[in-house]
Amino acid sequence: MEFTRLNETHKKELKSMVAPDRFSTGDSNLDLHSRDQSHHEAFRPEAVIWPVSGDEVSAILKYANQHLIPVTGWGAGTSLEGNPIPIKAGLVLDFSQMNHILSVREEDFQVDVEPGIDYKTLNEALRHKGLFFPPDPGASATIGGMIANNASGTRTVRYGSTKDHVLRLSVVLADGEMIEMGTRASKTSSGYDLIHLFVGSEGTLGIVVQATLHLTGLPEEFSAAVVTFPSVEVAGKAVFGIIRSGLDPAMLELLAPECVDLMNREKGLGLDVSPTLLVEFHGPTKTQLADVMEIAREICQEEDCFEFRPALGREERDQLLKARHELGEMLRRNHPDRLTMAMDVAVPITAYPELIAMARKETRNAGVPAYVFGHAGDGNIHVALMRKAEDQRETEIIEGVSHRIVEKALSMDGTATGEHGVGIGKRKYMETEHGRSLEWMKKIKAVFDPNGILNPGKVFP
Repeated sequence: MEFTRLNETHKKELKSMVAPDRFSTGDSNLDLHSRDQSHHEAFRPEAVIWPVSGDEVSAILKYANQHLIPVTGWGAGTSLEGNPIPIKAGLVLDFSQMNHILSVREEDFQVDVEPGIDYKTLNEALRHKGLFFPPDPGASATIGGMIANNASGTRTVRYGSTKDHVLRLSVVLADGEMIEMGTRASKTSSGYDLIHLFVGSEGTLGIVVQATLHLTGLPEEFSAAVVTFPSVEVAGKAVFGIIRSGLDPAMLELLAPECVDLMNREKGLGLDVSPTLLVEFHGPTKTQLADVMEIAREICQEEDCFEFRPALGREERDQLLKARHELGEMLRRNHPDRLTMAMDVAVPITAYPELIAMARKETRNAGVPAYVFGHAGDGNIHVALMRKAEDQRETEIIEGVSHRIVEKALSMDGTATGEHGVGIGKRKYMETEHGRSLEWMKKIKAVFDPNGILNPGKVFP
């Protein structure tokens, strides 16, 4: 598809659709929207526009579609696979000014929001009502970005990913038509499930302008523990044992020794530098949680854990979680001369120990700084490899490591990406993972966006 470059007439027309201060072709704004937090090459858009309503988005997309101008949605730019990078230039829709909570219905456990609100701000507002939105990707991700990527996080093992909490969407299609999908009911058997078609589509089928989310009550009590093991493979086996036991953990985070060491140096945590599990359970009473934690202790001890340290206080638990969430920032701070290539895959829980062992072997042999961690409870592994920006040899080594880990995950009936999305980096694995169904994805794309203006160059090889 040949797209149209923005000329002065296009810029004048687009600028007229919003307030004067909500359209920019300035270098600083173009640079700011040229890359996310991934290692992928930056591409500058030709203009950035900040809508404040669904009607504005509709008018902008209608004009862009008529003139074959590519459009890329932008939340917080925290993606790790180049998902919002405007690789075909054109126009970036920045949703930072559509960031409001529209309605909270406490009795229904629901909230209506605009796409630009970040989940941390949302949860801070909901906390006073005893409610929260569970998906927790760590970065200051916006709800729109989380919907686009079907974001997950540390609590996914119990509460599910973003797709499990989206009840209704208002979406603007490529031609400017706005459609509603879903229902406020807790379940439905009516018609095709368009909600789950759009969740995870990375802004390639339409642009979300409003969402109704299902919320969860804040847990009455929690119990957390730190468990250390002789190897990441053994820790993975303990994860399988905890899941199989039906204990319903709220969090099972695996940290390889290099991650623990970095968190100790940055945050003074004083943890033993060994493969470590951060375990958390939620429940109605401390008594019930004490029983659950004792069973978890027995499972970990059967795998010869070094130490099982339960009954973490809220302050210590919050400190550990904060350090875990800031791990990506720590990597960048401690390797200022290197770029971070962060990748993720996911496999069935029974395959997790083998995959973890393989990933650790690959990273040890790479000869570059590397960190392995993951949401072990749902079989999701993350690998961060640090390369010198201009070192082609290191780039090739890192790409080889990443490729072998992805191929291993796919051979185990896993996926090339558990939560980062396809974006740019995982496009080449789509055919291997999806086979003939990829052609039907392309047909769906053609139905909703026949001119291909929405986030072009993403998802498909």
